[in-house]
Amino acid sequence: MLTNADDDRIVVVTAGDDIEVRLTGSRSQGLTYTWNVPQSGDSGVLRRTAARTTPTGGASAVFHAGKPGVIMIASVRTCRPDPGRVCPLVVVPWKVTAKVSRE
Repeated sequence: MLTNADDDRIVVVTAGDDIEVRLTGSRSQGLTYTWNVPQSGDSGVLRRTAARTTPTGGASAVFHAGKPGVIMIASVRTCRPDPGRVCPLVVVPWKVTAKVSRE
């Protein structure tokens, strides 16, 4: 399982394996920092089989490794302000490089 702390990590998996991503949102001073659903750069290499977001800003996905290749899994964290609040103009990317080898 990959989490917020795995940003910029390289993982090696075998074709047929699954990769689960769970990103946790956060809330502070009237601002909610939310993640987009993680995406694969090539669904032939890593096909997303499940995805969801949570009311607290989290996002998760499961990817199935279909064929050998090197591919990015990526998401972006943005800010949602409460009424009367203003978000900083900061977008935080998250990415992991997955190397899929043959079975």
